Amino acid sequence: MEVIRSTSREPMSSATAPAGTGRTITSSIPARLDRLPWSRWHWTIVIGLGTVWILDGLEVTVVGNISARLSEPGSGLPITSGQVTGIAAALYVAGACVGALFWGRMTDRFGRKKLFMITLAVYLAATALTAVSFSTWWFFALRFLTGFGIGGEYAAINSAIDELIPSFYRGRVDLIINGSFWIGAVGGSLLSIVALNTDLFAKDVGWRLTFALGVVLGLVILVVRRHVPESPRWLLIHGREREAEEIVSAIERKIEAEKGEPLPEPENEITIQQRKSIGFGEIARTVFATYRKRSVLGFSLFIGQAFLYNAITFGFGAILTKFFDIPSGNTGYYFAVIAIGNFFGPLLLGKLFDTVGRRVMISSTYLLSGALLFGTAWLFDRGSLTATTLTACWCAVLFFASAGASSAYLTVSEIFPMETRAMCIAFFYAIGTAAGGITGPLVFADLTASGVVGDTVLAFQIGAGLMCAAGIVAAFLAVNAERRSLEDIAKPLSALDRPR
Repeated sequence: MEVIRSTSREPMSSATAPAGTGRTITSSIPARLDRLPWSRWHWTIVIGLGTVWILDGLEVTVVGNISARLSEPGSGLPITSGQVTGIAAALYVAGACVGALFWGRMTDRFGRKKLFMITLAVYLAATALTAVSFSTWWFFALRFLTGFGIGGEYAAINSAIDELIPSFYRGRVDLIINGSFWIGAVGGSLLSIVALNTDLFAKDVGWRLTFALGVVLGLVILVVRRHVPESPRWLLIHGREREAEEIVSAIERKIEAEKGEPLPEPENEITIQQRKSIGFGEIARTVFATYRKRSVLGFSLFIGQAFLYNAITFGFGAILTKFFDIPSGNTGYYFAVIAIGNFFGPLLLGKLFDTVGRRVMISSTYLLSGALLFGTAWLFDRGSLTATTLTACWCAVLFFASAGASSAYLTVSEIFPMETRAMCIAFFYAIGTAAGGITGPLVFADLTASGVVGDTVLAFQIGAGLMCAAGIVAAFLAVNAERRSLEDIAKPLSALDRPR
């Protein structure tokens, strides 16, 4: 295999070299990772990193489904359903936004692996402490801290996955991993049915056990994650090329032994000026000047999907109980159905993002889901829906919306330079989610809890309108990133052949 080498180029002059730069290195490591066939090693990455989304889905769904039980006398908490779906939900998202920004910066600076271990530990500790909540303020504080941990996961995990998965499979793998949130949502829905059954558990015990189970599953993931390596791309840029070489060579040996044949030679290499860190000024110039149109795209995608999901999911239980007289203990069955529809979207459509292409698939999934939600709002306003048919409509909407929402994370992860990847994921997630995920629960909780048909219709229309607007933006600005290397889509800031 080709060994990483230092070039004979002279170091940049102090007038042009960024602060903190090191040696000039020419490497084929990115190309070597991208030309790998799919293997058992890649499944290890998917399981070790991607399965945390299942925990997030479990967490969010459980809280939504137990909101009615928490507000009942004897639950152990003096809290209302509106506080759970409004204030607690907003605090969870606020924590996720703050956590994404804090941990995202740390991820770009100190590496993917350190941070995806730390953020999972924070998430697990906060979830465990939520299970022993004894007062409203404690529950609120722990919802914020749980979100703080999961926000860091989004930045660290998405950047690590995209840097380890071959370019030929990156789109579908990223979508399916982000879509696995809904496997957790199915589990959370079914778990809440059992936990809310007072024949099995007391009112103040069942909901606590749901959080405890999440901790157990998270500990299993933490053990598996220990075997996931640091991103060789990150190591290369940060002056640790020997470690990067050892990791990639070990991966290649495993895959050659599995396939029983030598791997093809990499097609290209890249020359970079190694550097330890990137300042906020350079990150800001990169995002808002060099890649201004891509930034508009990222904002649009995140805000659109955040509002659509908040329009449906945060008021889900309240809509079923208030308009269709579904008992609070049975709403989990309905949510399990729409969660399955959510997961099948990325699962069945994911490959098309690598074949048909990003622009067509991102714009069409956003526009279709928005149009279908407008149709659902119209039928709901006419009184034409039952709990079953409304759930069927939501399934159709979210089949496309889930693929679109997952593609938002894929998009901001791959269209910005390597050195800013985690921070960009964090930034767009925080801004978009703050707009839709903090404002959304506060607005939609009142609309869907009012019991007025027109208010719920308005909630649907807001989510649908913003989703369609994002789809139109994507039709014009989406980047054709399918099957292209990350370095081709956006040159690293440390690349010597990058325009300056």
